[in-house]
Order: sequence, then C-alpha cells, then structure tokens
Amino acid sequence: MKIATAAYPLDVLSSWAQYEDKLAGWVREAAAQGADLLVFPEYGAMELATLAGPEVAGDLEQSLFAVSDRLEEADALHARLAAEHDVHIVAASGPAATGAGRPVNRARLITPGGRIGVQDKQIMTRFEREVWDVTGGNALQVFETDLGKIGILICYDCEFPLLGRALADCDVIAVPSVTEALAGYWRVRIGSMARALENQCITAMSSVVGPADWSEALGDSFGAGGIFCPPDTGFPETGVLAVAEINRPGWTYAEVDPAQVAHVRSEGVVLNRDHWADQTGRDGIAINVNLR
Repeated sequence: MKIATAAYPLDVLSSWAQYEDKLAGWVREAAAQGADLLVFPEYGAMELATLAGPEVAGDLEQSLFAVSDRLEEADALHARLAAEHDVHIVAASGPAATGAGRPVNRARLITPGGRIGVQDKQIMTRFEREVWDVTGGNALQVFETDLGKIGILICYDCEFPLLGRALADCDVIAVPSVTEALAGYWRVRIGSMARALENQCITAMSSVVGPADWSEALGDSFGAGGIFCPPDTGFPETGVLAVAEINRPGWTYAEVDPAQVAHVRSEGVVLNRDHWADQTGRDGIAINVNLR
C-alpha cells in the first residue's frame, strides 16, 4: 500500500462549502498519487470552529463544542470521499463531547465501505489537562482493515512505550500530531521512530503546520509529514521511509508492503517485538552501587 501523511495548514472558513472543497482537494491529490491510507493531523478539525465566527473560534471553551457539533457532518464528508476515491482516511482529530463529562480528543479511521473506527487520545498534555480540560477517552483499538491492522496514537501518546506495545499487532500506527515548537515536533518524531523500532512496524506521523492565530489553543505550529520503519532487514538503515521539510504544507508519501513488516518480525537481525517479553521479571529498579 501507499501511505500519504499530511502537513496540514488550518484555514479560517467562511462556509461549509469551503471546507468541503478544501478536504476534497487534499483527498483527490493523494488519491491521484496512488495513496491507499491518508493520515490527517491532531486537532486539524479545529478549523471547523471558525464556521461559528471569530469569537467562538478564539474562545477555548466554546471552540471545543463548536467543533464537536460538526464532527458527525465531517465524518459523513470523509466517508463520501473515502468511497469515491477508494481510500482509507484517518480524519483529523478534534474535540468530541461525550455527554458524560469533558470532551475527548478524537480521531476516526474511515474506510471506503463507510465503516468508522474511533480512537481517542489516551494521555493529555499539560495544556490539555491543566488549561483546556480535555480528557482521555476510549481504550486503544486495533482496526482490522483491507490494508492490514492499523492503530492510532495521537501525538503525546506515541511518547509512551506501553501504549505502543498495546498496538504491537498493528502493521501501521498512525501518529496525528500538532506541536507548537520544534522541540515538540522532535519529541513526537522520536516517539514515532521508537514505536516503529519496538514493534517492528510502520509509523505515519502527520502534523498541523503554520499559524492559526485565531485560536488560543493552537497559535503557530511546527511539523512535517514522516513515515518511519524499523532500521532492519529490507528497510532503510535510517529507519526513515520518507520525511518532508519542516512546515512545508502538503503530502508525504511512502510505499509500504505489509509482507515486509511480517518478514522483519520473523527474520530481522534483531527481534525487538518478540523479545519484549524478556523484560518480564526485570522490575526496572536499578541497584545503587557506591563507587566513590
């Protein structure tokens, strides 16, 4: 399969039709390049808040629910485009009201047949938990698709190895992200590469790029599309299949063969995925040895 991962700028939308045209153009472009799996970024859906006007889009609390109110309509649009172009789409995540508490940060995997898988972010950043009051959501999911097994770790989640390990059966882990500094971009990129190493799988990182000065939550974002792999048999020695220039909007593409993932898991120079269990019984507590 061919993966396309987005470096996606956010717009101030004047109408729903403008959003439809924008999303259709992005999907059409990736499909024309032969992409099978399209990965949009974390909080890319926040531009939907601008449809409610600048005051709502600029208000932390009101913007959460303005986006949540549009997600069902956005999913229907993604489903139509997925069917039209015969692609799988990881839709840009956005806040989703749960009805029983605070909103969660929710991504959706949408198939050409109209099936929708839901994945919520697990661990909140300091801003999400201390300022915005976004909470963790559903358990991690392994989505069985015609492309193989796909998982999603939203941004900060990819920095935690036990969350990655829960998706050890996945052939591809999508990593939608938004980061306000280069350090944040590199944290997520390093986390994505580490998960590809540990699980001997493919990770596909997408990013919001550029300014969104109308949003107190987003501001300026730094990032790039990147597709990573285990640096082992049949894969690049760098562990990088493709990576784009920082803050250059557009798609980054890479061809991926799930059979190659299976091969490196069984015949790799190292077998990180299988040897994870060798940590059992090693409690991770170091013994203090005084050499002074």
